[in-house]
Amino acid sequence: QVQLVESGGDSVQAGGSLRLSCQASGYTYGPICMGWFRQAPAKEREGIATIGNFGSTDYADSVRGRFTISRDNAKNTLYLQMNSLKPEDTAMYYCATGGFCGLELNGYNTWGQGTQVTVSS
Repeated sequence: QVQLVESGGDSVQAGGSLRLSCQASGYTYGPICMGWFRQAPAKEREGIATIGNFGSTDYADSVRGRFTISRDNAKNTLYLQMNSLKPEDTAMYYCATGGFCGLELNGYNTWGQGTQVTVSS
């Protein structure tokens, strides 16, 4: 059974950094696409970063230049390095896997439970 477990969420002050991790298990060959999504209170879930199994990446405009997505295929682990955090980055962060790489939610069929990031001003 495929499972995704996120970790690394925390409360930080604006300007700080965090590194999120997502451990994938149950894959025989590894997921094709992995992505990070977030959902703030009273807002829809949005895609913020995605990476294919050969390393191609895409970012939402809101995080480009501040966040970096990476993956370790040998460990089936996904990472999100978040720098220069802003209060508007406060949200529950989810990792997801699927077969269609992109920032749209419908390209992903397996989701983790999420990890909370809170950025205070």
